Amino acid sequence: MRPLGVAAVVAMLLAALNLRPAVVAVSPLLGEIRADTGLSATAAGMLTTLPVLCFGLLAPVAPVLARRWGLERALFAALVVLAVGFAVRLVPTTWGLFAGTLVVGSAIGVGNVLLPALVKRDFADRVGLMTGLYSMSLSGGAALAAGLTLPVANAAGLDWRGALATWGVLAVLGALVWAPRALHASVPAPTGFRDGGRPAGRRSVWRSPLAWAVTVVMGTQSLSFYATNAWLPEVFVSLGRTPEAGGWLLALCNLVGIAGSFATPVLGGRMRRQRGIGVVLVVLVGGGLLGLVLAPSVAVLWVVLLGLGQGGGISLALMLMALRAHDAAHTSELSGMAQSAGYVLAACGPIGVGLAHDASGSWTLPLLLLVGVAVVQGIAVWFAGRDAHVR
Repeated sequence: MRPLGVAAVVAMLLAALNLRPAVVAVSPLLGEIRADTGLSATAAGMLTTLPVLCFGLLAPVAPVLARRWGLERALFAALVVLAVGFAVRLVPTTWGLFAGTLVVGSAIGVGNVLLPALVKRDFADRVGLMTGLYSMSLSGGAALAAGLTLPVANAAGLDWRGALATWGVLAVLGALVWAPRALHASVPAPTGFRDGGRPAGRRSVWRSPLAWAVTVVMGTQSLSFYATNAWLPEVFVSLGRTPEAGGWLLALCNLVGIAGSFATPVLGGRMRRQRGIGVVLVVLVGGGLLGLVLAPSVAVLWVVLLGLGQGGGISLALMLMALRAHDAAHTSELSGMAQSAGYVLAACGPIGVGLAHDASGSWTLPLLLLVGVAVVQGIAVWFAGRDAHVR
């Protein structure tokens, strides 16, 4: 690894660690939030839906910021805005909660696109390894938020607003680490961030069936992840577990996801086709969800399967964006498409699960609908995992 490589890796992983807690930390607190604000399950689902929608809508903005400011400065700005969003959530009104949620979602939406571009630029010869480490950091941030939010709040005597705001400390730390890098960074855009987002003479990836297959893989795996992270603690509460136990089971789900996040790109990067490993991951997700419906008494087993499948799923989706593209320019465009349209699709997950629960009065229908999403993901990964490139 070249000089300053370790510092660059640490900075990147710290930034990645900030891309999930703002969303996942809401889940263990949903019962308290609903009791305090009177929100319905559907309205509460919007607290997870809004950030994911921002991920999709803000994805096209990230290349523009990178082109004008440079990757380091754009990422530093995203971390500062993320910290501001945590502060806005402290405003003691429902509108403050939703406004802060929009702010943090916008910041994470930009960071989601910038970090893979940094990997492609600075670690082009280690894409599989760095994708694994980056994905592990995403899963690790989610696991920390799921498992520690309630215990820290109870130990410190914080209400749910204070519990959410504690994760702003991580965003401030990330901004401080990236401040000197942003100060000394050069402004020129990285390869692939061109005016209009596509080199002249090339057909848009939006017209490629293979690009749409990658996008559906990204969207369905993200839909499943954010829907389960939004409601899994509530599912366990309905089964007689305490909110703290529900939070720890969600943390376990994300913790084992770290293993899946790292192993998938390491194994998949050595294969010409990723169909097999993609189908295995989908089976793990579908089996875990179905197990929660049929045999909830062994919830730990199903949570482990679900976590392995979902952790590997995000790594596979990120890796496919690079493997199915010829060069950095195509990678940038495919990543923008997959994250933009994919996250808009994923935004349907948390609110859709909330609607299904409100309509049916139980969690059986929502979980079965997510099994159906896993089937769609399996079909998409079969096409996206073939040995081909976006033309």
